[in-house]
Amino acid sequence: MSQRLISRSPDLQRLRDDGYDIEVRAGHLLVKDVPYVNERREIKRGVLVSTLRLANDSTDRPDTHVVHWAGEFPCSKDGVRLTPQLEHASGESNLGDGIVVQHSFSNKFKDRDYIDYYEKMTRYVAIISHPARAIDPSVTAQTHPITEGGEEDDSVFHYTDNATSRAGIGLFTRRLRGRRIAIVGIGGSGAYVLDFVAKTPVAEIHLFDGDELSQHNAFRSPGAASGADLGRKPNKAQYFAEHYSRMRRHITAHPEYVGESNIAELRDMDFVFVCIDKGEARRLIVARLDEFGVPFIDVGMGLYMADEGLGGLARVTTSTPDRREPLRSGQRIPFSGDEDHNEYSRNIQIAELNALNAALAVIKWKKWCGFYVDLEHELHSIYVINGNLVVNEDQS
Repeated sequence: MSQRLISRSPDLQRLRDDGYDIEVRAGHLLVKDVPYVNERREIKRGVLVSTLRLANDSTDRPDTHVVHWAGEFPCSKDGVRLTPQLEHASGESNLGDGIVVQHSFSNKFKDRDYIDYYEKMTRYVAIISHPARAIDPSVTAQTHPITEGGEEDDSVFHYTDNATSRAGIGLFTRRLRGRRIAIVGIGGSGAYVLDFVAKTPVAEIHLFDGDELSQHNAFRSPGAASGADLGRKPNKAQYFAEHYSRMRRHITAHPEYVGESNIAELRDMDFVFVCIDKGEARRLIVARLDEFGVPFIDVGMGLYMADEGLGGLARVTTSTPDRREPLRSGQRIPFSGDEDHNEYSRNIQIAELNALNAALAVIKWKKWCGFYVDLEHELHSIYVINGNLVVNEDQS
């Protein structure tokens, strides 16, 4: 199946987005799982097949109103053939590449040719499936199948990202493609950063963490680790790389902390998320990313306990090659190790705060990429829990 052809043809993409099970094979468009009624008044499913006219790498206007059909002749709910609406020719025919049909149908739309394949195929689906729906209103050709993506389509996903196409935001999503992303620290917030970034078409994701996945991590990270998973005591980077590789390609685990010996591996990244709570390690990483000219976001939280409950803040600090001065002062990112001694570092991490911190960071990164509108171009944002307030600083 040519996913590229489907993605570049608005009529085929619309069929897919509406939930039809479509395939392009041997120069034909197939719409599968179309319900119909046979002469015994049984509900069956067949396949509509149309020749496919192309212009360069997308569909052109259909060159015929005729379609082929793999299945018995469709009937009314009473088992009477829909001859006036459909009949053209009958007899088994092999169209190649495993496409075998038994009938061809002829039906013009309001006595004119069809403008595209969406109009053509949905017209035939409506005629053929209407009697089946009269018997059982729950049957439909819109089965919303899982659609596979292929290497030949230059996709990083194992199955098609139709969420983007259904929302009509492909223009902006493409701005995220081709980027090499590193996440340093795959603890609570870092794992949620991965969860969000993994669902974008970035080219590569590199995970750095030398720690093992422990039981308490399961309660502040995305997903649901099993007891067997925890019993293996896997490295965090390797565990999450394996987990998210079910969805996409090109996630690389680096089961080690970032230090002097391997900091150079960040030099070739297009963007880095720093999600650690050790001041000295952060100081080294920030300094070298500054030296390498690599843009990054550093996240952190500080929580305190009071009689009323937990309070505190979540921080997102951004550094780009053309705007680094506020960070070099050390006033925005803590390097002293103070965070090593607050409630947060004692594992009072809360899943929703980890997720929120990561979401704010990924939203800011997407703003930097041009996916979201960015009016203030802030470098430093603080979410204050008890006031439900976001404060932006260092705006341009």
